[in-house]
Formats: sequence, C-alpha cells, structure tokens
Amino acid sequence: MTDALLEIHTAVLGGMTRGPKPFASRAETEAEDFPSVDLTDTAFSQRLGDEADALTALWERKLTAWDFEERALWATNPPRTDERRAEIYNRLGFEDDVRKALTNAAVVSKSPGHTTITADFTPWYTRERAAARAFYWPAYENRLRAKGWSSEAISSLDEASRAVVERLTDPEQVARRQARGLVVGYVQSGKTANFTGVTAKAIDAGYRLVIILGGTLNLLRKQTQRRLDMELIGQENILRGADPEDLDSLVGIDYIGDDEEWPQFVSHGGRPSALHAFDIERLTTRDRDYQSLLQGIRGIEFEKRERGLPLYDPRNLHHADARVMVVKKNKSVLDKLIKDLKQIQGLLGELPALIIDDESDQASVNTTNPAKWESDRPKRTAINSRIAQLLSLLPRSQYVGYTATPFANVFIDPSDSEDIFPRDFLISLPRPEGYMGVQDFHDLDSPIPQDERTFANSRAKTHVRGIYSPDEIDDESMQAAMDTFVLTGAMKLYRAAHGVPAGPYRHHTMLVHESVRKDDHAELARRLNTMWLQAGYTTSSHGHQRLADLFQGDVLPVTRARAADLPAPSSYDDLRPYVIQACSLIRKGGNPVVIVNGDSDKFFDQLDLDFDRQPHVWKILVGGTKLSRGFTVEGLTVTYYRRTTQQADTLMQMGRWFGFRPGYQDLVRLYISRAEKLTKASKSTVDLYEAFEAICLDEETFRDQLAQYAELGEDGQPLVTPQQIPPLVSQHLPWLKPSSRTKMYNAQIEEIARPGQIIEPTAHPTNQTDLAHNTELWLPLLRGLSSTPVTFTTFNERQDKTHRLTALTTTVSHPELMRVLENLRWWNATPFLPHLRFLREITKYPHLIDDWLLITPHYQDSHRGTSASVSGSLPLALSRRERRRVQIFGYISDAKHRDAARRIARAIPPTSDPVTEEFSRERRGAILLYPVIEEDPSTIVRNGEVAPGNVAMVFSLVAPASTVGAGRAPITFSPIDKSRSDSPIVDTIAYQ
Repeated sequence: MTDALLEIHTAVLGGMTRGPKPFASRAETEAEDFPSVDLTDTAFSQRLGDEADALTALWERKLTAWDFEERALWATNPPRTDERRAEIYNRLGFEDDVRKALTNAAVVSKSPGHTTITADFTPWYTRERAAARAFYWPAYENRLRAKGWSSEAISSLDEASRAVVERLTDPEQVARRQARGLVVGYVQSGKTANFTGVTAKAIDAGYRLVIILGGTLNLLRKQTQRRLDMELIGQENILRGADPEDLDSLVGIDYIGDDEEWPQFVSHGGRPSALHAFDIERLTTRDRDYQSLLQGIRGIEFEKRERGLPLYDPRNLHHADARVMVVKKNKSVLDKLIKDLKQIQGLLGELPALIIDDESDQASVNTTNPAKWESDRPKRTAINSRIAQLLSLLPRSQYVGYTATPFANVFIDPSDSEDIFPRDFLISLPRPEGYMGVQDFHDLDSPIPQDERTFANSRAKTHVRGIYSPDEIDDESMQAAMDTFVLTGAMKLYRAAHGVPAGPYRHHTMLVHESVRKDDHAELARRLNTMWLQAGYTTSSHGHQRLADLFQGDVLPVTRARAADLPAPSSYDDLRPYVIQACSLIRKGGNPVVIVNGDSDKFFDQLDLDFDRQPHVWKILVGGTKLSRGFTVEGLTVTYYRRTTQQADTLMQMGRWFGFRPGYQDLVRLYISRAEKLTKASKSTVDLYEAFEAICLDEETFRDQLAQYAELGEDGQPLVTPQQIPPLVSQHLPWLKPSSRTKMYNAQIEEIARPGQIIEPTAHPTNQTDLAHNTELWLPLLRGLSSTPVTFTTFNERQDKTHRLTALTTTVSHPELMRVLENLRWWNATPFLPHLRFLREITKYPHLIDDWLLITPHYQDSHRGTSASVSGSLPLALSRRERRRVQIFGYISDAKHRDAARRIARAIPPTSDPVTEEFSRERRGAILLYPVIEEDPSTIVRNGEVAPGNVAMVFSLVAPASTVGAGRAPITFSPIDKSRSDSPIVDTIAYQ
C-alpha cells in the first residue's frame, strides 16, 4: 500500500538541496497526484509521534543534516544550536505544534564539530554538484545506517569528510594544482570511516585513482582493505561480473566462502556501470598487496570516450572507471607501483588522483638530519622519497594524511615543496560519541578529594589498576589481570544470554604489552600459559574463590555504578556457569595465550589476527609493534601495559585500550605501571599512567588552540594558517618529547597572546629552596593586601548558578608583577614561557594596561579551612593539593572564581554585583593567587605560620581584554636557533 504522505515529504525534502524552503506550497504541488491525502499539521504531528515511522526517520535525518551543515549559505546561525534549528523551522514555515513534534523526533545536537585550519582555496564542491553525481557516498551512508550509526554520527562524518574534499582541487580543473592536508583524529576513533567517506565523495566527484597507504604492517593493510571492500567498493565490484551462484567463476575471489559477513557487504543492486555510474577496479585485494600488474599496464590504463579531450574533461572523466588500491608503506611495494605508473606517464598529467596516508606520522615523515644534506638539498628516507616520487609522477594528485598524533607532521619543513607538510589544511575531528579515550581513564582536574573518589565519580578508580612492582612481570598483578579477563568474558556471555545483542561480544581479548623484543614475547607467553594452567579456573575451589572475591570487590560494584541498565548477576554463583563457558572459549584451539609478532614459535602458534574472518577470538595476546599502531584489537577488554618510550606520539599510539566498547565500557580495565611517590622531587621509576596524563594535556592543548584560532580575524583572513601550526605543540613533561628529535627541528614558539583568557601554569618547583625563592618574590605584593575581605558575586549562565568569592585584594602595577614573573623558578618552564613573552611584550604598550588586581581567597572562619601567615604576611587561606600528574598540579583555580577574575579584566559582560563592578576596570588584569600546600597542615603550620619552602604560590592570570589592541597577532613566531636546530622545544629557563 502506498504511503502517500511519506512520498510527498520525501519528494519535497529531496528537492531542497540549497537548504530549507517553505514546505506547505511545495507539498501541495506534490500532492496533486494524491487528492485524498491529509496535509494538515495535525496529521503530520501525529505521524511524528511514532519513532518507528519512516516519516519520522526521514525528518530526523534531514533536520540533523541541516543542523550540522557547515558553510551553509542559507543560514545565519551557527550549526548545532537551538538558533539554527529555529531558523530552519522559520524557513520551512512551520507553526508551534509541528515544531514541538519535530524537536521531539529530532533533538538538536550540541556536540562539537570538526575544527579546520585552512589556507585560501577556491570553492568548487557545492552541494548541488555533489548531489548530481552521488553514487558511492549514498551507498556508504546507507551501509553505516545499517550498522547502527545514528543520524548525528553520519551528519558529523558527512560534514567532516566534505571539509576535506572541498579543499582538494576540482578534478575537472584545467590548471594543475596539488593540495596537501592533514586530518587529526583520536587513537582508534574512526579515522578509517572518515577517509572512506572522503574516498566515496572524491570518486563520485571525479577522482579516478585512489592510493591508500595503509600503514607499515600487513595486519593494518588487510584490515583497511576489508573495510573499504565491505563498506564502499561492494559486492558487484568485487565479483566483477562473476555469477555468485557459479562456484567455478568464484575461484580466486576473496571473501567468498571464508568470510561469514559477505552477505553484509554493501550491494549496489547491480554493476554500477550498468546503473549509469562507474565501476571501481581494485588493484589490491584482502590478501594481496600491490604487485606488478599481471597483464601489463592495462590494469591502470584509462580509456577515453572522446580521445581528443583530456581525461579530466567531464565528458571523459565521469565515464571512466575508478582504480582503488590499499598498499603497505614498504619500499619494494611502492617501487613496483612507481615503475608501473611510469609506463603510462603521458596519461598521468591528466589523471586526478588522491593519495590517502593512514598513520601519516609513521614512516612517511623525512627524518634525515638537515645538517647532513648536501647543498641544502633534502636527503630523504625511503618511504618519504617514494611518496615524493608519487606526487611528482601524478601532478594532479592530492595528498591527505591521517593520524591521531600529528606532531611529527606539523614539524615538517613547510618550505620543502616536495614534502608532505599540510600546507593547505589541517582538520581536527571531534571526539565521537561512545568513544573511550585517554580522558576516560584519568580524573583530569577533578575537584573530588582522592579519598572521596568512588567507582561512580572517578574514571581512574573505575578502569585503572596500578602495577607497582619494578620487576618486568609482577605475578600478583598479572594474575589479577588474567582473572579479570575471565570474569569480564563471563559477564559478556551473561549479558548475551539475558537479552543484550551479542554482536559486541563476538571477540574478547586481553593484551599484554611489555617489550618490542620477540624473544621476550616467547618467554612471556610461556610464563602466562603456565599461570593459566595453575589458576584453577574450572577445577579448583581456590581458583573460584579468588574469582568470587574479585567479582564482589571489583567487577560487580563497578558494573552497578557504571552500567546499572545492563543485566548483571547478583552473585558469583549466578556467574559461575558463564565462567566455565568463557574459559572454554579462551582455551579453544589450544593455548589461551598467542603471540602476535610475525615470527614462528615452537611453543605458541602465531595467530593470524583477522578478526573479520574468524567467528570468535577469545585470547590473551602477547605482542609489540604489530599491536601498537593503527590496528584495531577487537573486543579488547583487559590491557596489561608496561612498555615505555620517550616520544609522546609513540606512547599514545600504544594505547590500544582506546576505542569503542559498546555494551562493555564498565568492564574495561587497564593494568599499567605506576611509581610509588618517594619524595616531592623525584620518583624512582617511570610512571606510565601519569605519562599518559601529560600526553593528554599536550593533545588537548593542541586541539584547544586549533579551535581558538580556527576562526577568521577581523580582516577576514585566517588567524593561523597550517604553516604556523608547529609552535602550537606543547610539552608538559620534560622527558617526554612530542615526537622524536629527528622530526622536531623546524619551528619554535615565541609568544602566545591570550587577553581575557585564564593562564595558569602548573609546573611549579618541587624542592623547598625554589619554593621559598618564589614565595619571597610574592611577599612584597602580599604585604599590600587589605585586611578587610570583600565578596565578589557572579552569575554563570551556562551553569545557571551564582558564584561567590570572598578574598583579600590589592592592586599592583604591571612592572611590579613582571618583576615577580620574570624571576620565578619552575620545575618545567616550557608551558609558561610563551605567555611570559606576551606579558613582557605588552609592557611596551602602557596605554593598554594600567594595573592588576591581586586576589587571594580568604576563609572567614576555621571551619572552611586552614589559614596561616607566611613570613609575617596576613593570614592566607591554604589550599591542599597533590601533584597528580608527574611533577605538576592540575588546574588549581576554582571554576567559581574565574568568572570574577575575567569580569575584573573586562573579558565578560557586566554583572549585577556592585562589588565586582567597583573593582572591574578597563586596562586592568586579574591575578588569582592560591598558597598551596602538599602536606597535612597540622604537620607544617606552627603557631599560625607556615615556612615559605612548604608553600607553592600557584596563580592564574587574566590579562586585560584591552591588550588585544595595537594590532598584535594572537600568536607570534621566531626563527629557529640554528645552533639548536634539532630541538624547537625550550626545556629550561635560567633560574635567577
């Protein structure tokens, strides 16, 4: 039976390619063939009340797409806001009842979008042009919906992939132009989905050769090939005309007969070329990397419909088949490809090509020392040289790198025209919904005291279990990790048996990562296998008692706090049958432990980690490099991690525990090396957990600054271009560089200007001599504090709360403050130096700044906290904090205090509080000063006094909003000091 209303709405919305238009008149026109259809608002609203109705789904998709649309010429409001949605309703001409029903059906997403730093480009990829030839993108979109992707996730991917494609060169353009860009995601966060979307849109638009550099390992290349085959290329292009019912014709075609998900591969309903589109020819398969073409060069020749016209002419381009290959970043493989391309060199100048470099900071970056170049001519590493040759051979090629750790890429020399520096664009993808990243394993800046943290309010307490032994393997923690692996497997089986879809539980894995040495892997695997045999999981009452204790003390309370909506057994006895079943699955096929490093081993089989081909992988995996970059370890639930490195990007890529864990986030556990706190100033061993926290700060600082400078300036030009990105990279931990020194020789930051924004350095000194030195510097300013406290009152609209700050105050001149800041000592000065340079620079502009208001919180009674004098000062409110990240504090300033400081600096609108307004001045900055102690006050406060060496004077600055004047750029750069050309990060400051 025809659904007339659905047909009418589908036709009307399908015609709105340039944004929402008045709906009623268009619906009436479409309804001429359906004279009895009810077009009233009441009928429409009633249909929208049914979530399962196809009409509701149609509108939910369309509204979400309009909500997300970037660069929408029809819109005056920013995407993903209530204002944008209201504008959509206004343009459609809907009344309140319909608006309410639509909003219930499609809630306005407030999730962040991608961030783009871009050079100028010529717009060409209009929505009309994209829609006119769309074939593979709609097929990919439908495949994602079938996988369960939400409209919000698809719209986010649509916009982010569009942002890439529109910055490539028009494939029909006569003039040759190569664009080079970089897309930054999170570790294991869906970057493959983005470049699959980019590939779909690019080939629809006219790109006819796509080369995907799929990492350096066969594991990753094969996984990437299958993803593209399944979700984009599709059954008909893989079969290439073979009859799926004729077994003889299927010989040699991958996936047929050995991949249980073959029926789920996207189907186009026929050969695309027979559907007025074009076919895709694969030049690589799941099991075969690129090889010299068996039938000569014909495999990558392109026939022209009109021989007298170039291939890029639309009359040829859109009738030619596309070629797609996924190749490993391997010298011999790329040499074969380059050799074949050279044989059709005459056509290459007409061929629009796209090179996608997955894990682009690995192998692709030139790491040779410029000091060893001859006549300043770059000497290139093997893979970097081959990529440069491909770009040279394909003058119409575009290069897009993908990585979660971009530091090496943005440090590439921008002046090297043959290299892969992202000179045209850098796009930072948003953190996707349902993703578990580094933030989910740390309590960054949590205001909750350590002893008050629970499974419900602490991510670290939920997921992280410390390994404190200095030995390579700590039997106690390893046994606990293995027991957790068994219990979490049993929990998955329990959930699958009690109504939870079993899809996410198909695989169940534990990863043990200790070393890159293959000999170590064999020894470790033997040790783990022995521990398994002695664990008594199914035969020993002692083994079951150990599991029962862990279940009651860890697994069950975490599940109740974090996944109360999922079924859970009330006791270990209820779980015990599933424990036995889990152990059976883990032991299936031999040992529970397998090595994944490429070598054969007489004791342990090498597992071909093709998670897609195998119905179930329930194993403990021991490996190193093969499991530390790009490759997705499916079902990973328990990680035992002890391997270290001195490069932040390398360490971050080892975080295989990051990713999507649908239906079992509460079960994820990370066992990781921790260092006992021995003294304030040092630790005996590397604390890998805190190292990951420092990396998180580096990463978030980078992303935050990209977002800050992504907007255009007052002159309409970008505040920052990709060529200016390198100095945005920060380093919070001295021993952990953003990348290797061979990738970090080209840029150094000089200054960051942040008028009106909170600046809060956290790497204060750790020894008492330096702490006392800093305290003595602040004392002359503290002696000016008024003895009468004042109370600032501000209202935070976002939180819908009124905040009050009772404090002592005094005003200080800018030179007085600079005398303190210039002479402070630090544990690590690097993060603060660029801000100090800015504060030093504005000294030259006295008309921009008058003074600073120094604010230190005050306790009016002893019940609020401890107060003490320092060297004869007024009693100061002491804040007790621990250095939870290596040697640095988290953010100290209270969020409730920052609004007062920002208003005083005129960075936010006026308040209704006369006290705050009295202190707020043009050309005035604000300082929040917190005397911080790290010990129990009863042990260091004597007779109301605390020694200067026991106090860290932690502060936050808000420079006056007036200092944006004088035409100063937000970021200022300086040339590299050639005498230190291998180290753009300044690690130390000369202590006074």
